[in-house]
Amino acid sequence: MRQVCVLVLACALAGAQTTKKSAPAKKTTTPPAASSPAVPANKWPVQKLSVEGNRAYTAAQVLAVAGLEIGQLAGRPEFEAARDRLSASGAFETVGYKFEPASDQQGYVATFQVTEVEPAFPVKFEDLGVPDKDVAAMLGAKDPLFSVKRLPATKALMDRYVGWIQDYLATKNIHEAIAAKVTPVTTGQFAIVFRPARGLPAVAAVTFSGNQVVPQTVLREAISAVAVGAPYSEAGFREILNNAVRPVYEQRGRVRVAFPEIRAEAVAGGEVEGVHVFVKIDEGVSYELGKVQVAQPVPLDPAVLLKEGDFKTGDVANMDKVAEGLEKIRKAVRHAGYLDVKVALERHIDDAKKAVDVTVRVDAGAQYLMGKLTLVGLDLDGEAEINRIWTMKEGKPLNPDYPDFFLERVKEGGTFDNLGKTKADLKVDEKRHVADVTLTFNGSGPAQRPGRRGRMDR
Repeated sequence: MRQVCVLVLACALAGAQTTKKSAPAKKTTTPPAASSPAVPANKWPVQKLSVEGNRAYTAAQVLAVAGLEIGQLAGRPEFEAARDRLSASGAFETVGYKFEPASDQQGYVATFQVTEVEPAFPVKFEDLGVPDKDVAAMLGAKDPLFSVKRLPATKALMDRYVGWIQDYLATKNIHEAIAAKVTPVTTGQFAIVFRPARGLPAVAAVTFSGNQVVPQTVLREAISAVAVGAPYSEAGFREILNNAVRPVYEQRGRVRVAFPEIRAEAVAGGEVEGVHVFVKIDEGVSYELGKVQVAQPVPLDPAVLLKEGDFKTGDVANMDKVAEGLEKIRKAVRHAGYLDVKVALERHIDDAKKAVDVTVRVDAGAQYLMGKLTLVGLDLDGEAEINRIWTMKEGKPLNPDYPDFFLERVKEGGTFDNLGKTKADLKVDEKRHVADVTLTFNGSGPAQRPGRRGRMDR
Protein backbone atom coordinates (compact mmCIF):
# COMPACT_ATOMS: atom_id res chain seq x y z
CA MET A 1 0.00 0.00 0.00
CA ARG A 2 1.35 3.43 -0.95
CA GLN A 3 1.55 6.09 1.72
CA VAL A 4 1.71 9.75 0.92
CA CYS A 5 2.62 12.41 3.43
CA VAL A 6 2.29 16.08 2.65
CA LEU A 7 3.49 18.46 5.34
CA VAL A 8 2.83 22.17 5.07
CA LEU A 9 4.24 24.21 7.94
CA ALA A 10 3.77 27.91 7.20
CA CYS A 11 6.45 30.38 8.19
CA ALA A 12 3.78 32.61 9.66
CA LEU A 13 3.36 30.21 12.57
CA ALA A 14 7.06 30.26 13.34
CA GLY A 15 6.91 34.03 13.09
CA ALA A 16 4.05 34.10 15.54
CA GLN A 17 6.13 32.11 18.01
CA THR A 18 9.11 34.48 17.59
CA THR A 19 6.90 37.50 18.12
CA LYS A 20 5.64 36.09 21.37
CA LYS A 21 9.15 35.52 22.66
CA SER A 22 10.52 38.95 21.62
CA ALA A 23 7.50 41.00 22.70
CA PRO A 24 6.05 39.37 25.83
CA ALA A 25 4.06 42.52 26.67
CA LYS A 26 1.72 41.78 23.72
CA LYS A 27 0.78 38.25 24.82
CA THR A 28 -2.94 37.68 25.17
CA THR A 29 -2.69 34.30 26.88
CA THR A 30 -1.84 33.67 30.50
CA PRO A 31 1.65 32.16 30.94
CA PRO A 32 1.65 28.67 32.44
CA ALA A 33 2.17 28.40 36.18
CA ALA A 34 5.66 27.53 37.37
CA SER A 35 4.51 24.05 38.37
CA SER A 36 2.87 23.39 34.93
CA PRO A 37 4.83 21.37 32.33
CA ALA A 38 6.30 23.53 29.56
CA VAL A 39 4.43 23.49 26.23
CA PRO A 40 6.74 22.22 23.43
CA ALA A 41 7.69 25.05 21.11
CA ASN A 42 6.77 23.09 17.97
CA LYS A 43 3.31 22.01 19.12
CA TRP A 44 0.12 24.02 18.89
CA PRO A 45 -3.58 23.36 19.57
CA VAL A 46 -5.57 21.75 16.77
CA GLN A 47 -8.38 24.20 15.98
CA LYS A 48 -9.98 22.48 12.99
CA LEU A 49 -9.87 19.02 11.39
CA SER A 50 -11.23 18.04 7.97
CA VAL A 51 -11.00 15.18 5.47
CA GLU A 52 -10.57 15.20 1.69
CA GLY A 53 -11.09 12.32 -0.75
CA ASN A 54 -13.52 10.31 1.41
CA ARG A 55 -16.59 8.95 -0.36
CA ALA A 56 -18.04 5.92 1.41
CA TYR A 57 -16.75 6.89 4.86
CA THR A 58 -17.82 10.02 6.70
CA ALA A 59 -15.29 12.57 7.92
CA ALA A 60 -16.22 11.63 11.50
CA GLN A 61 -15.33 7.97 10.86
CA VAL A 62 -11.97 8.87 9.33
CA LEU A 63 -11.09 11.28 12.14
CA ALA A 64 -12.08 8.70 14.77
CA VAL A 65 -9.42 6.37 13.37
CA ALA A 66 -6.87 9.20 13.03
CA GLY A 67 -7.21 9.81 16.75
CA LEU A 68 -6.61 13.57 16.81
CA GLU A 69 -9.06 15.84 18.59
CA ILE A 70 -9.92 19.54 18.55
CA GLY A 71 -7.89 21.34 21.23
CA GLN A 72 -5.16 18.71 21.34
CA LEU A 73 -1.56 19.93 21.22
CA ALA A 74 0.02 18.52 18.09
CA GLY A 75 3.03 18.78 15.85
CA ARG A 76 4.65 16.65 13.21
CA PRO A 77 4.99 13.49 15.39
CA GLU A 78 1.26 13.52 16.22
CA PHE A 79 0.24 13.99 12.60
CA GLU A 80 2.62 11.22 11.51
CA ALA A 81 1.11 8.89 14.12
CA ALA A 82 -2.44 9.77 12.97
CA ARG A 83 -1.46 9.06 9.37
CA ASP A 84 0.02 5.71 10.38
CA ARG A 85 -3.19 4.74 12.18
CA LEU A 86 -5.22 5.50 9.05
CA SER A 87 -2.81 3.53 6.87
CA ALA A 88 -2.88 0.57 9.25
CA SER A 89 -6.69 0.47 9.12
CA GLY A 90 -6.49 -1.21 5.70
CA ALA A 91 -9.34 0.94 4.39
CA PHE A 92 -7.24 3.45 2.44
CA GLU A 93 -5.01 3.12 -0.59
CA THR A 94 -3.18 6.36 0.18
CA VAL A 95 -3.09 8.64 3.22
CA GLY A 96 -1.62 12.13 3.43
CA TYR A 97 -2.00 15.18 5.60
CA LYS A 98 -1.29 18.89 5.69
CA PHE A 99 -1.51 21.47 8.46
CA GLU A 100 -1.16 25.23 8.51
CA PRO A 101 -1.74 28.12 10.92
CA ALA A 102 -5.29 29.06 11.83
CA SER A 103 -6.40 32.58 10.93
CA ASP A 104 -5.76 33.80 14.49
CA GLN A 105 -2.22 32.32 14.47
CA GLN A 106 -3.02 30.47 17.71
CA GLY A 107 -3.22 26.89 16.42
CA TYR A 108 -3.40 24.51 13.48
CA VAL A 109 -5.97 23.86 10.76
CA ALA A 110 -5.34 20.28 9.61
CA THR A 111 -6.59 18.18 6.71
CA PHE A 112 -6.22 14.45 6.08
CA GLN A 113 -6.20 13.38 2.43
CA VAL A 114 -7.30 9.79 1.76
CA THR A 115 -8.03 7.47 -1.15
CA GLU A 116 -10.38 4.63 -0.22
CA VAL A 117 -9.55 1.03 -1.13
CA GLU A 118 -11.54 -0.56 -3.92
CA PRO A 119 -13.20 -2.95 -4.42
CA ALA A 120 -15.39 -3.19 -1.34
CA PHE A 121 -18.35 -5.51 -0.74
CA PRO A 122 -21.27 -6.02 1.67
CA VAL A 123 -20.62 -8.21 4.72
CA LYS A 124 -22.46 -11.45 5.54
CA PHE A 125 -22.17 -13.76 8.57
CA GLU A 126 -23.00 -17.47 8.36
CA ASP A 127 -23.26 -20.26 10.95
CA LEU A 128 -21.31 -18.41 13.65
CA GLY A 129 -23.56 -19.63 16.46
CA VAL A 130 -24.46 -16.13 17.67
CA PRO A 131 -26.85 -13.48 16.28
CA ASP A 132 -25.46 -11.56 13.31
CA LYS A 133 -26.39 -8.23 14.93
CA ASP A 134 -24.20 -9.05 17.95
CA VAL A 135 -21.18 -9.74 15.74
CA ALA A 136 -21.80 -6.55 13.78
CA ALA A 137 -22.09 -4.52 16.99
CA MET A 138 -18.80 -5.97 18.27
CA LEU A 139 -16.97 -5.11 15.04
CA GLY A 140 -18.46 -1.61 15.02
CA ALA A 141 -17.20 -1.04 18.57
CA LYS A 142 -13.68 -2.07 17.57
CA ASP A 143 -13.50 -0.29 14.22
CA PRO A 144 -15.19 3.10 13.57
CA LEU A 145 -15.02 2.35 9.83
CA PHE A 146 -16.97 -0.91 10.01
CA SER A 147 -20.20 -1.21 8.05
CA VAL A 148 -22.11 -4.29 6.92
CA LYS A 149 -22.77 -2.41 3.68
CA ARG A 150 -19.13 -2.01 2.68
CA LEU A 151 -15.85 -3.71 3.56
CA PRO A 152 -12.65 -3.41 1.48
CA ALA A 153 -11.54 -6.80 0.22
CA THR A 154 -7.96 -6.63 1.54
CA LYS A 155 -6.37 -9.64 3.21
CA ALA A 156 -5.00 -7.59 6.11
CA LEU A 157 -8.40 -6.15 6.93
CA MET A 158 -10.31 -9.43 6.58
CA ASP A 159 -7.70 -11.25 8.69
CA ARG A 160 -8.06 -8.63 11.44
CA TYR A 161 -11.83 -9.08 11.45
CA VAL A 162 -11.45 -12.87 11.52
CA GLY A 163 -9.28 -12.54 14.62
CA TRP A 164 -11.79 -10.29 16.35
CA ILE A 165 -14.67 -12.64 15.53
CA GLN A 166 -12.78 -15.69 16.81
CA ASP A 167 -11.92 -13.90 20.06
CA TYR A 168 -15.54 -12.82 20.48
CA LEU A 169 -16.87 -16.34 19.84
CA ALA A 170 -14.42 -17.69 22.40
CA THR A 171 -16.14 -15.53 25.05
CA LYS A 172 -19.34 -17.40 24.09
CA ASN A 173 -17.57 -20.76 24.50
CA ILE A 174 -17.47 -21.27 20.73
CA HIS A 175 -13.98 -22.36 19.71
CA GLU A 176 -13.85 -22.66 15.95
CA ALA A 177 -11.61 -21.31 13.22
CA ILE A 178 -13.30 -18.64 11.11
CA ALA A 179 -12.60 -17.77 7.48
CA ALA A 180 -13.49 -14.77 5.31
CA LYS A 181 -14.07 -15.11 1.58
CA VAL A 182 -15.46 -13.01 -1.27
CA THR A 183 -18.45 -15.08 -2.43
CA PRO A 184 -20.97 -14.56 -5.26
CA VAL A 185 -24.52 -13.96 -4.03
CA THR A 186 -26.07 -13.42 -7.47
CA THR A 187 -24.86 -12.78 -11.00
CA GLY A 188 -22.36 -9.94 -10.88
CA GLN A 189 -22.85 -9.33 -7.13
CA PHE A 190 -20.52 -10.46 -4.37
CA ALA A 191 -20.24 -10.29 -0.59
CA ILE A 192 -17.52 -10.92 1.99
CA VAL A 193 -18.76 -13.89 4.01
CA PHE A 194 -17.44 -14.70 7.51
CA ARG A 195 -18.17 -18.31 8.45
CA PRO A 196 -16.52 -21.36 10.04
CA ALA A 197 -13.42 -22.42 8.14
CA ARG A 198 -14.46 -26.06 7.99
CA GLY A 199 -15.16 -27.27 4.48
CA LEU A 200 -18.65 -27.04 3.05
CA PRO A 201 -20.18 -29.32 0.43
CA ALA A 202 -20.69 -27.78 -2.98
CA VAL A 203 -24.10 -27.30 -4.57
CA ALA A 204 -24.34 -29.98 -7.28
CA ALA A 205 -27.94 -29.47 -8.43
CA VAL A 206 -31.11 -27.56 -7.55
CA THR A 207 -34.71 -28.73 -7.94
CA PHE A 208 -37.78 -26.59 -7.27
CA SER A 209 -41.28 -27.68 -6.28
CA GLY A 210 -44.54 -25.81 -5.79
CA ASN A 211 -43.92 -23.59 -8.80
CA GLN A 212 -46.74 -23.12 -11.32
CA VAL A 213 -46.29 -19.58 -12.65
CA VAL A 214 -42.59 -19.92 -13.46
CA PRO A 215 -41.31 -23.07 -15.21
CA GLN A 216 -38.56 -25.21 -13.68
CA THR A 217 -36.21 -24.39 -16.58
CA VAL A 218 -36.51 -20.64 -15.97
CA LEU A 219 -35.81 -21.05 -12.25
CA ARG A 220 -32.79 -23.27 -12.85
CA GLU A 221 -31.41 -20.84 -15.41
CA ALA A 222 -31.76 -17.99 -12.91
CA ILE A 223 -29.88 -19.77 -10.15
CA SER A 224 -27.41 -22.16 -11.80
CA ALA A 225 -24.72 -19.60 -12.63
CA VAL A 226 -24.35 -18.49 -9.00
CA ALA A 227 -25.41 -21.59 -7.05
CA VAL A 228 -23.95 -24.69 -8.75
CA GLY A 229 -20.42 -25.25 -7.45
CA ALA A 230 -20.82 -22.74 -4.60
CA PRO A 231 -20.32 -23.88 -0.97
CA TYR A 232 -23.66 -24.85 0.54
CA SER A 233 -25.11 -23.53 3.75
CA GLU A 234 -28.80 -22.86 4.22
CA ALA A 235 -28.29 -19.20 5.14
CA GLY A 236 -26.03 -18.64 2.16
CA PHE A 237 -28.36 -20.46 -0.20
CA ARG A 238 -31.34 -18.41 0.97
CA GLU A 239 -29.33 -15.30 0.15
CA ILE A 240 -28.79 -16.65 -3.36
CA LEU A 241 -32.51 -17.38 -3.73
CA ASN A 242 -33.42 -13.86 -2.66
CA ASN A 243 -30.97 -12.31 -5.09
CA ALA A 244 -31.45 -14.61 -8.09
CA VAL A 245 -34.93 -16.17 -7.93
CA ARG A 246 -37.01 -13.58 -6.11
CA PRO A 247 -36.54 -10.99 -8.93
CA VAL A 248 -37.95 -13.53 -11.42
CA TYR A 249 -41.19 -13.57 -9.45
CA GLU A 250 -41.22 -9.83 -8.76
CA GLN A 251 -41.21 -9.25 -12.52
CA ARG A 252 -44.63 -10.90 -12.38
CA GLY A 253 -45.94 -8.98 -9.38
CA ARG A 254 -45.37 -11.90 -6.99
CA VAL A 255 -43.83 -9.73 -4.26
CA ARG A 256 -44.77 -12.16 -1.47
CA VAL A 257 -42.95 -15.17 -2.94
CA ALA A 258 -41.41 -17.30 -0.20
CA PHE A 259 -39.15 -20.33 0.16
CA PRO A 260 -40.63 -22.13 3.19
CA GLU A 261 -38.55 -25.30 2.89
CA ILE A 262 -34.98 -25.99 1.78
CA ARG A 263 -33.54 -29.51 1.95
CA ALA A 264 -30.10 -30.80 0.91
CA GLU A 265 -29.15 -34.41 0.06
CA ALA A 266 -25.63 -35.68 -0.55
CA VAL A 267 -24.82 -36.81 -4.08
CA ALA A 268 -21.70 -38.24 -5.71
CA GLY A 269 -20.55 -39.26 -9.14
CA GLY A 270 -21.88 -36.31 -11.10
CA GLU A 271 -20.08 -33.34 -12.60
CA VAL A 272 -20.06 -31.73 -9.15
CA GLU A 273 -19.90 -33.80 -5.98
CA GLY A 274 -21.75 -32.29 -3.06
CA VAL A 275 -25.42 -31.78 -2.32
CA HIS A 276 -28.62 -31.72 -4.33
CA VAL A 277 -30.74 -28.85 -2.98
CA PHE A 278 -34.54 -29.13 -3.04
CA VAL A 279 -36.44 -25.84 -2.72
CA LYS A 280 -40.17 -25.56 -2.05
CA ILE A 281 -41.69 -22.33 -3.38
CA ASP A 282 -44.81 -20.50 -2.24
CA GLU A 283 -45.42 -18.27 -5.26
CA GLY A 284 -48.15 -16.15 -3.66
CA VAL A 285 -50.51 -14.03 -5.76
CA SER A 286 -49.89 -11.21 -8.20
CA TYR A 287 -49.95 -7.63 -6.87
CA GLU A 288 -50.58 -4.47 -8.89
CA LEU A 289 -48.63 -1.22 -8.82
CA GLY A 290 -50.44 1.23 -6.57
CA LYS A 291 -49.64 4.85 -5.77
CA VAL A 292 -46.22 6.17 -6.84
CA GLN A 293 -44.92 9.40 -5.32
CA VAL A 294 -41.67 11.35 -5.13
CA ALA A 295 -40.75 12.39 -1.59
CA GLN A 296 -39.88 16.03 -0.94
CA PRO A 297 -37.52 17.84 -0.98
CA VAL A 298 -36.42 17.35 -4.57
CA PRO A 299 -34.86 19.96 -6.89
CA LEU A 300 -37.17 19.26 -9.85
CA ASP A 301 -40.94 19.20 -10.16
CA PRO A 302 -42.12 15.83 -8.74
CA ALA A 303 -44.82 15.61 -11.43
CA VAL A 304 -42.16 15.95 -14.13
CA LEU A 305 -40.07 13.22 -12.53
CA LEU A 306 -43.04 10.86 -12.24
CA LYS A 307 -43.81 11.41 -15.90
CA GLU A 308 -40.17 10.71 -16.71
CA GLY A 309 -40.32 7.46 -14.72
CA ASP A 310 -43.31 6.27 -16.77
CA PHE A 311 -44.75 4.16 -13.95
CA LYS A 312 -47.75 2.05 -15.00
CA THR A 313 -50.07 2.41 -12.01
CA GLY A 314 -52.73 -0.27 -12.01
CA ASP A 315 -50.64 -2.72 -14.03
CA VAL A 316 -48.89 -5.76 -12.55
CA ALA A 317 -46.26 -4.60 -10.07
CA ASN A 318 -43.26 -5.47 -12.23
CA MET A 319 -40.42 -4.38 -9.96
CA ASP A 320 -37.92 -4.54 -12.82
CA LYS A 321 -39.97 -1.89 -14.63
CA VAL A 322 -40.13 0.14 -11.42
CA ALA A 323 -36.33 -0.03 -11.18
CA GLU A 324 -36.10 1.16 -14.78
CA GLY A 325 -38.31 4.09 -13.86
CA LEU A 326 -36.01 4.97 -10.97
CA GLU A 327 -33.04 5.01 -13.34
CA LYS A 328 -34.92 7.36 -15.67
CA ILE A 329 -35.56 9.70 -12.73
CA ARG A 330 -31.89 9.54 -11.71
CA LYS A 331 -30.83 10.51 -15.24
CA ALA A 332 -33.34 13.36 -15.38
CA VAL A 333 -32.00 14.84 -12.14
CA ARG A 334 -28.41 14.29 -13.29
CA HIS A 335 -29.15 16.12 -16.55
CA ALA A 336 -30.15 19.12 -14.41
CA GLY A 337 -26.60 19.32 -13.05
CA TYR A 338 -26.81 17.05 -10.02
CA LEU A 339 -23.93 14.73 -10.92
CA ASP A 340 -23.83 12.88 -7.60
CA VAL A 341 -27.57 12.16 -7.41
CA LYS A 342 -28.71 8.96 -5.71
CA VAL A 343 -32.21 7.55 -6.03
CA ALA A 344 -33.74 5.00 -3.66
CA LEU A 345 -37.06 3.19 -3.56
CA GLU A 346 -39.30 2.47 -0.61
CA ARG A 347 -42.13 0.06 -1.27
CA HIS A 348 -45.18 -0.43 0.90
CA ILE A 349 -47.08 -3.66 0.34
CA ASP A 350 -50.83 -3.45 0.95
CA ASP A 351 -51.91 -7.05 1.37
CA ALA A 352 -55.58 -6.14 1.64
CA LYS A 353 -55.61 -4.33 -1.71
CA LYS A 354 -52.97 -6.62 -3.24
CA ALA A 355 -51.05 -3.51 -4.29
CA VAL A 356 -47.52 -2.15 -3.96
CA ASP A 357 -47.21 1.58 -3.25
CA VAL A 358 -43.86 3.14 -4.10
CA THR A 359 -42.08 6.19 -2.68
CA VAL A 360 -39.08 7.51 -4.60
CA ARG A 361 -36.45 9.29 -2.52
CA VAL A 362 -33.95 11.53 -4.31
CA ASP A 363 -30.67 12.59 -2.72
CA ALA A 364 -29.64 15.17 -5.31
CA GLY A 365 -26.40 16.44 -3.79
CA ALA A 366 -24.79 19.62 -5.12
CA GLN A 367 -25.68 21.14 -8.48
CA TYR A 368 -22.81 21.47 -10.95
CA LEU A 369 -22.58 24.33 -13.44
CA MET A 370 -21.07 24.62 -16.88
CA GLY A 371 -17.61 26.17 -16.85
CA LYS A 372 -15.38 27.05 -19.75
CA LEU A 373 -15.85 25.58 -23.24
CA THR A 374 -12.59 24.89 -25.10
CA LEU A 375 -12.52 23.92 -28.80
CA VAL A 376 -9.55 22.10 -30.34
CA GLY A 377 -8.90 21.44 -34.04
CA LEU A 378 -11.14 24.07 -35.66
CA ASP A 379 -10.37 27.27 -37.51
CA LEU A 380 -11.86 30.59 -36.40
CA ASP A 381 -14.97 30.19 -38.56
CA GLY A 382 -15.55 26.67 -37.22
CA GLU A 383 -15.13 27.82 -33.62
CA ALA A 384 -17.62 30.63 -34.21
CA GLU A 385 -20.20 28.19 -35.57
CA ILE A 386 -19.76 25.72 -32.68
CA ASN A 387 -20.05 28.52 -30.13
CA ARG A 388 -23.22 29.69 -31.86
CA ILE A 389 -25.03 26.35 -31.79
CA TRP A 390 -23.70 25.19 -28.37
CA THR A 391 -26.59 25.78 -25.94
CA MET A 392 -25.12 24.85 -22.53
CA LYS A 393 -23.67 28.22 -21.62
CA GLU A 394 -21.21 29.05 -18.87
CA GLY A 395 -22.84 29.33 -15.44
CA LYS A 396 -25.86 27.25 -16.43
CA PRO A 397 -26.70 23.79 -15.01
CA LEU A 398 -24.38 21.12 -16.38
CA ASN A 399 -25.84 18.21 -18.34
CA PRO A 400 -22.89 15.77 -18.38
CA ASP A 401 -24.35 13.88 -21.36
CA TYR A 402 -24.84 16.97 -23.52
CA PRO A 403 -21.26 17.19 -24.94
CA ASP A 404 -21.41 13.69 -26.48
CA PHE A 405 -24.98 14.30 -27.68
CA PHE A 406 -23.85 17.59 -29.24
CA LEU A 407 -21.00 15.97 -31.15
CA GLU A 408 -23.30 13.24 -32.47
CA ARG A 409 -25.71 15.89 -33.73
CA VAL A 410 -22.83 17.78 -35.37
CA LYS A 411 -21.86 14.60 -37.23
CA GLU A 412 -25.40 13.74 -38.24
CA GLY A 413 -26.18 17.29 -39.32
CA GLY A 414 -23.20 17.52 -41.67
CA THR A 415 -22.17 20.89 -40.26
CA PHE A 416 -18.51 20.27 -41.22
CA ASP A 417 -16.66 18.60 -44.09
CA ASN A 418 -13.71 16.28 -43.32
CA LEU A 419 -14.75 16.16 -39.67
CA GLY A 420 -13.04 12.88 -38.69
CA LYS A 421 -13.16 11.67 -35.09
CA THR A 422 -14.44 13.86 -32.29
CA LYS A 423 -14.08 13.63 -28.54
CA ALA A 424 -15.64 15.35 -25.53
CA ASP A 425 -13.76 15.66 -22.21
CA LEU A 426 -15.18 16.94 -18.93
CA LYS A 427 -12.89 18.27 -16.22
CA VAL A 428 -14.96 18.33 -13.03
CA ASP A 429 -14.01 20.53 -10.08
CA GLU A 430 -15.68 18.82 -7.13
CA LYS A 431 -14.94 21.69 -4.75
CA ARG A 432 -16.35 24.48 -6.91
CA HIS A 433 -19.03 22.26 -8.48
CA VAL A 434 -18.07 23.41 -11.95
CA ALA A 435 -17.08 21.39 -15.03
CA ASP A 436 -15.03 22.64 -17.99
CA VAL A 437 -15.68 20.98 -21.36
CA THR A 438 -13.14 20.40 -24.13
CA LEU A 439 -14.37 19.39 -27.60
CA THR A 440 -11.69 17.97 -29.88
CA PHE A 441 -12.26 17.83 -33.66
CA ASN A 442 -9.91 15.68 -35.72
CA GLY A 443 -9.70 15.45 -39.50
CA SER A 444 -7.96 16.98 -42.47
CA GLY A 445 -8.86 20.56 -41.71
CA PRO A 446 -12.57 20.31 -40.85
CA ALA A 447 -14.36 23.20 -42.49
CA GLN A 448 -17.87 24.54 -42.03
CA ARG A 449 -20.34 23.82 -44.80
CA PRO A 450 -22.22 26.89 -45.98
CA GLY A 451 -25.86 27.43 -45.15
CA ARG A 452 -26.01 25.41 -41.91
CA ARG A 453 -28.05 27.15 -39.21
CA GLY A 454 -29.92 26.22 -36.07
CA ARG A 455 -29.12 25.34 -32.46
CA MET A 456 -28.62 22.01 -30.76
CA ASP A 457 -30.70 21.65 -27.62
CA ARG A 458 -31.48 18.62 -25.57
